Amino acid sequence: MITEITTAKDLHKIDPVFGQVSFDNHEQIVFCHDKDTGLKAIIGIHNTVLGPALGGTRMWNYTSEWEALNDVLRLSRGMTYKSAITGLNLGGGKAVIMGDSKIDKTPEMITKFGEYVNSLSGRYITAEDVGTTTADMDRIREVTPHVTGISVEKGGSGNPSPVTAYGVFMGLKAAAKYQFGTDNLQGKKVLVQGIGHVGETLVEHLTKAGAIVTITDINEARLQEVGAKFGAKIYTGSDLYSADVDIYSPCALGATINDDTINKIKAKVIAGAANNQLANEQVHGKILMEKGILYAPDFLINAGGIINVYAEIVGYDTAEALRRTENIYNTTLEIFDFAKKNNMTTYQAALNMAQNRIDERKKENSK
Repeated sequence: MITEITTAKDLHKIDPVFGQVSFDNHEQIVFCHDKDTGLKAIIGIHNTVLGPALGGTRMWNYTSEWEALNDVLRLSRGMTYKSAITGLNLGGGKAVIMGDSKIDKTPEMITKFGEYVNSLSGRYITAEDVGTTTADMDRIREVTPHVTGISVEKGGSGNPSPVTAYGVFMGLKAAAKYQFGTDNLQGKKVLVQGIGHVGETLVEHLTKAGAIVTITDINEARLQEVGAKFGAKIYTGSDLYSADVDIYSPCALGATINDDTINKIKAKVIAGAANNQLANEQVHGKILMEKGILYAPDFLINAGGIINVYAEIVGYDTAEALRRTENIYNTTLEIFDFAKKNNMTTYQAALNMAQNRIDERKKENSK
C-alpha cells in the first residue's frame, strides 16, 4: 500500500537523484550493493558524447549516502569537462565506494566492484583515486578490461599521481605568469594543503623551482616526513586560509573555497590538485574575480592523471603523455585570456570552452 508523504522530513526524499543540487543531466547513476562483501558503491556517468566515461574510484568514509551521491555527481561532472578541455575523446564518469579504505576494503569487495564495472560494457572505465590503489586496479583487471592505471608490470601506466602533479605545476606556473608577470617561482610563498601522492610530488617540483613552500595536512606523520624530505615549512597557525602567501594550492578534498573561507584568503593565486575547489562555482568564482584572486580551474590543471591513463586506451607512450600534460600551461593561459576578454570568471571560461567541444561533437554525431 502506498502511504501519503506528509512530513517535511520525508519531502526531501521525493527526488533522491534527479532532485539533487549536483545533478546535471547525468546519463546514468548505478547503485551497486553486495551483501556478502559489504560493497556499497555508486557509479556516476555524466556524459559520453566524446567517448566512454572515464574516472577513478574513490573509497571514502562518507557520513551518509546522500553525501556519497553528491560527491559522485560532482566528480563525474568534473571528469566530463576535464577530458573535453584537454582534447581527449572521453566522457565523464566517477565511482565512489562507501567505507574506510584502511579498515573496510577487502580483495573480494574490489573484485565484486570490478564485476559491476564490467556489467556496464565499457560505458564506464575506472581508475584509481583516493582510497584505491594500483593493486586494486590490477585486481579489477582480472574481471573486466574496462580499467586503467594498472601496474607497469601488467602492461599499464602505473600510478598517475606524478603526472597529475606535473600538470598542476604547469597550471600553477601559468597562473603565476599571468598574475605576477613571470613564471619564475623563486622566492614565491606557496601553501600546499594536502600532501598525499600528488601533493608531495608538487612540493618537490615547487622546491626545485625555488619556491618557499609551506605544507599542511591532517596526517602529522606525513607532514614531518615530507617537511624533512624537501625542507618545507609546516604550517602552525590557527587559520591557514588567512596565511600570508602568494599562492594557495589545495590538494586535498574539495570545497575549501566557501562562504567561511573566501574572504580570509590573502593569496593572489589559487592553483591546486583538489577536485571541486569552489563550494559554489558561480558565486565563489565571481567573488574571487572581484577580489583580484586568480583561480586556475581545477578540472583543467589536475588533468595530467587522466591524460596519463588515456595512454593505456589509445597507446601513446610516457613521453607523449608528459608532452600533453605540459600543454596544460598553454591551455591555462588561453583560459585566462578568454575570461578577461569576455569579462567572466576563469571557471566559467574553462567550462564554456569544454562545453563548446562537447556541443560541436554532438552536432557531428547527429548528422
